[in-house]
Amino acid sequence: MSSGVAAGTVRDALAAATDAIAAAGSETPRLDAELLLAEATGRPRERLAADPGGAVPAAAARAFGAMVRRRVAREPVAYILGRKGFRRIELRVDRRALVPRPETELLVEVALELAPRRVLDVGTGNGAVALAVADELPAAAIVAVETSAAALALARENAMALGLADRVELVHGPVTAATGRFDLVLANLPYVSVDDRGSLPPDVLRYEPAEALFAGSGGLAVIREVLAALAPGGPGPEAAAVALEVGLGQAREVAALVRAAGHAEIDVRADLAGIDRVVVGRR
Repeated sequence: MSSGVAAGTVRDALAAATDAIAAAGSETPRLDAELLLAEATGRPRERLAADPGGAVPAAAARAFGAMVRRRVAREPVAYILGRKGFRRIELRVDRRALVPRPETELLVEVALELAPRRVLDVGTGNGAVALAVADELPAAAIVAVETSAAALALARENAMALGLADRVELVHGPVTAATGRFDLVLANLPYVSVDDRGSLPPDVLRYEPAEALFAGSGGLAVIREVLAALAPGGPGPEAAAVALEVGLGQAREVAALVRAAGHAEIDVRADLAGIDRVVVGRR
C-alpha cells in the first residue's frame, strides 16, 4: 500500500488499509487499520469513528502508509506501535521478546487468588507477568529470571517506565539463578514443538524470537527442565506452588510432570477460548 492510497478522508484511509491488510491474511484487518491510523494521526479510535469524513493530514497519511506496509508484511501491530496493554499496565514491546498474550493474564489471576508473599517469574520476557503481579500485589516480593539478556533489558526498561524497578528483582539466567523459597513460581516458557513450526502464522514465525517459542519435539523440553530444577532435591529454589502456561493439548502431560515434581494438588485453568491453558500445582 502506498502512502498516496492512505491520503484523503478517514473513511478512505481505513477502507484502503483494511483491504490491503485483509489481502495479506490478517484475521483482524479493520481493527489493525484503526489502531494504526489512530497512532499515525494522534487521534483516539473513537474520535476517528465519530468523524469518518475528516481529512487525514499529509504527514499522518505518510506515516500511516508506512505502518500499513509493515502490517501487510505481517509484522505484529504491537511491534509497529511499540507497546501493548497487559492487565492494568502498558508495556514497551519489540522483537527482543514475545508480544504479551491475553491468555497469559491467567498467570496473574492465579497470583491474585493465592496472594503469595514471594513470587518467582521464570522466563519473564518483557516483564509482563512479573510487573503485572507487582502492580496488583503491592505486598509481594518478586524475582524474575530470564535467559535472554536482550529480553531482560527490555523487562528492565518496562520496570523503570512503570515505576516498579524497586519492586521486581531482575536476574539474568535460568530458574537455578533464583535462590530461596517462593510461595509461587509462575512460568510462561517456550512450549511450541519444532514439529509445528510450519503451522505458525507469519506474524509469529517471522518476527517473534524463536528461542521464546520452541522447546524441542513435543514442545515440553523447557517445562521439563524447569520442573526438574524445582522438584525436591533439585538444583532450583523451593516452590510451594507453581503455575505454568501450556499449549493446546499439553495440559494433561504437564499436570503429570507437575505432580511428579512434588505438587500433589493439581488445578487446570481454561482460557476464554476454552483451551486448558494454565496448570497449577500446590504441595
